[in-house]
Amino acid sequence: MKKTLIVNVIASLLILLFVYTGTSKLLGFEKFRIELSKSPLLTSFAGWVAWIIPVVEIVVAIMLAMPRFRLIALYGSFSLMVMFTAYLIAILQFSFYIPCTCGGVIQSMSWSAHIVFNCFFIFLSLSAILMYPRKTNTDVDTQIHLNKKLNYLSR
Repeated sequence: MKKTLIVNVIASLLILLFVYTGTSKLLGFEKFRIELSKSPLLTSFAGWVAWIIPVVEIVVAIMLAMPRFRLIALYGSFSLMVMFTAYLIAILQFSFYIPCTCGGVIQSMSWSAHIVFNCFFIFLSLSAILMYPRKTNTDVDTQIHLNKKLNYLSR
């Protein structure tokens, strides 16, 4: 029960993060697209990446809110945060111009704060994945047994 509560709290934090950043990017879409086009790594792809990133963030947030899709959304959250962090580190290491394409208040963070912030959410995502309740064979056997009884009783 405690692990489930922790997973739910982490999922809620990730939902807040992705809804906030995705919505901020869509509301300031033109600025976001222009900043992406200035990125030495994304110049050629800025047009479609500008749509894909906020849409994926919002879709992952919706999936996190649905227990049926939560585990896959946690993997998606982990992957997004790792990709954002790897991109940020690559830009910091290899580019003279560092465009900030983050949404909302997160834009005002320093680059080192961005990396710490991202690593915190990577840690949370990974923790939730590892704590996520798994169905055991006993759970499945019990469910099958209960379904058989319900089918028998409903006749």
